[in-house]
Amino acid sequence: MAYQVLARKYRPQSFDEVIGQEHVTRTLKNAIAQQRVAHGYIFSGHRGIGKTTVARILAMALNCRAADRPTPTPCGKCDSCVEIRESRSVDVIEIDAATNRGIDEIRELREAARYRPARDRYKIYILDEAHQITDAAFNALLKTLEEPPPHVVFMMATTQPEDIPQTIRSRCQHFSFHAVRFAQIVEQLRDIAGKEKINIEDDALALVADAGDGSMRDALSIMDQAIASSSSGKLSAQAILELVGAVPASVLEEVMQAVATDSAEQVLRRVDTLMMEGQSPTHFARQMVRFLRNAVVAKVAGGDSPLLQISSDERARVGRIAQQFSEEELTRFLQILLRSYNDISYRADQRFHLELALLKLVHAQRLLPVEQILSGMEARPAPAPAAARTAPARPVAAAPSPVAAEEPRRAQASPFEQDRARKSGGPEMSAAQPETGGAVAVSESSENEDAARAARQRVLAALENGGHRHLASMLQDAEWSIEGSELVVKAHAAATLLEMAMGAEPRRIATAAASGITGRPLRLRVESAGGNGSNKGTRPVAAKGNGPGSTGRERAADDPIVRRVQEKFGAEIRTVIDYRDKQR
Repeated sequence: MAYQVLARKYRPQSFDEVIGQEHVTRTLKNAIAQQRVAHGYIFSGHRGIGKTTVARILAMALNCRAADRPTPTPCGKCDSCVEIRESRSVDVIEIDAATNRGIDEIRELREAARYRPARDRYKIYILDEAHQITDAAFNALLKTLEEPPPHVVFMMATTQPEDIPQTIRSRCQHFSFHAVRFAQIVEQLRDIAGKEKINIEDDALALVADAGDGSMRDALSIMDQAIASSSSGKLSAQAILELVGAVPASVLEEVMQAVATDSAEQVLRRVDTLMMEGQSPTHFARQMVRFLRNAVVAKVAGGDSPLLQISSDERARVGRIAQQFSEEELTRFLQILLRSYNDISYRADQRFHLELALLKLVHAQRLLPVEQILSGMEARPAPAPAAARTAPARPVAAAPSPVAAEEPRRAQASPFEQDRARKSGGPEMSAAQPETGGAVAVSESSENEDAARAARQRVLAALENGGHRHLASMLQDAEWSIEGSELVVKAHAAATLLEMAMGAEPRRIATAAASGITGRPLRLRVESAGGNGSNKGTRPVAAKGNGPGSTGRERAADDPIVRRVQEKFGAEIRTVIDYRDKQR
């Protein structure tokens, strides 16, 4: 007799032998016992979890000749049961809907369904991959499903029930099959290995079950292949790892240990070793995602949680990693890898994206929680503008009196309080009142500010007229100031981009446009203010005043809270929406 693979040899022959689908088998057995058999069933779910197997068992239960009527426990020995098990029954027709999906095939089925079964009680049609049937073919089957002959039962197995029309689903009983649990697969594999007299390690069983990914059939196929690859009748975890191309959990733990110690070099070396061994970047990234998911679960629910369907060895490794990071860090790591996994899967240079993703994990630990940053923020006035700080200030006319110095600081009015006062008709509240008496120091750089604004307008216009609009847009929101004989432009762009855009020709145009503003030649100095949109706590020269004539951007730039946020986060003002204007 020809060799029979394990998935077929140990295929369940009764409802009690089906694992992981108790909710389905229990309902079907009760329906048969109560003689409440429906005329149409839809079995949907993951591949290799027993949909077609349950359909065959149900067919045997309906047509078993050892009983006078349908029975929930078919004998499996009568002619009807044997023929159904061997797929050669005249009255149980299995149709591959992937190849017999057209309207002509369904019309033939509908015509044949009119005739009574040749021998058994029911004429049963099992449609595998039923979602492949065309809409026209489903419409042809619709009337038969709505008013079927009393001797006909339809069973449809599919992995995509959403592709079956609602008109068909509403006329059938729909059973959703679950993925088989990890522990159930391991136990079934151990039982089959004992029957086959195969010595297999517990870690190897766990690896096979994990590779099955909830599919009993896939796990049995992998185990069958592993048995064939072994000449000694003994299966080790290392043999399974080599067979399925998986990365050991020890390597995954080693990578996360390197992340914990900020060892970027060790991470890259480990990736290089894996690539030299022929590992797939996509497969490794997928395993890292699952490992981090398990670490998050271990951190949240504990290392003994039933949510962790992994081996005892991997459970211990995941627990050690969970102890080294906070829940927030692990969640951030998982989010980074999930996003990177999509990039790795659809890119040609997969290794580079994998290395980048792991380096992000190393550097992600340096990020402070936003709550911690916000908790340290206070609504206090920001430091003086950059232009005012660069020039020396005149001495104050009079020192503040001791009485004034001892007075408590006046509460500053927020923009919301100012707006509330304006709407109520009362006097407008100032955003920031002087804290002490005495004359305010007057900056000597007011002329330089005016000159810088004039130079900005003239330089930007000259660059646009000279065909350098891209450079002009880069310098549009820059910080312009005059320091001695230099016109300093601090752009919010990367230094490399500035070097590429600021060539000899645009520099000559800008220098010529700036000359004559102050009555003396000016040298142009363009530098990056951080390259990431950061303004380093300073504000643009154009942001001046908070009076009635100032723009929304200028008022926002002068607001102490906004400037405090700019200092903390290195932010810049992009858009200002004044809701007061919308309410008018």
